[in-house]
Amino acid sequence: MADNANSLTVSIVTPDGQVYESKTPMLIVRTINGELGILPNHIPMIASLAIDEVRIKQQETDQEDDEIAVNGGFVEFSNNVATIVADSAERQNDIDVARAENARKRAESRIQEAQQKHDDAELARAQVALRRAVNRLHVAHR
Repeated sequence: MADNANSLTVSIVTPDGQVYESKTPMLIVRTINGELGILPNHIPMIASLAIDEVRIKQQETDQEDDEIAVNGGFVEFSNNVATIVADSAERQNDIDVARAENARKRAESRIQEAQQKHDDAELARAQVALRRAVNRLHVAHR
């Protein structure tokens, strides 16, 4: 087991409850300002998350990283605890690929309709839906 000074605790929660909790030597998230790697003893911080994957490095180097599809939210880090509060989050193995593919197709169709109608508000919503579906597919296929 890793020493607490060389690891941090990651907790991912959504309105539906806790999705993930583990100790890790490194957490990688994409904020709205770019990618951020968090190591133990990082300075306290809070940042808004982009729609993207969260990667949690494993303690053992021969194990694959945990990957979670996160759809917005924020990360807060202090005292070697990273808490991610997300609108929604799915672990790689929990993603229904067929459902995500259907969501992608629906979003692409909504984008075309919104462009034809010149409906900027609907276009923006459809583009977010497309980013979410593509993110889920990306994480599922890693």
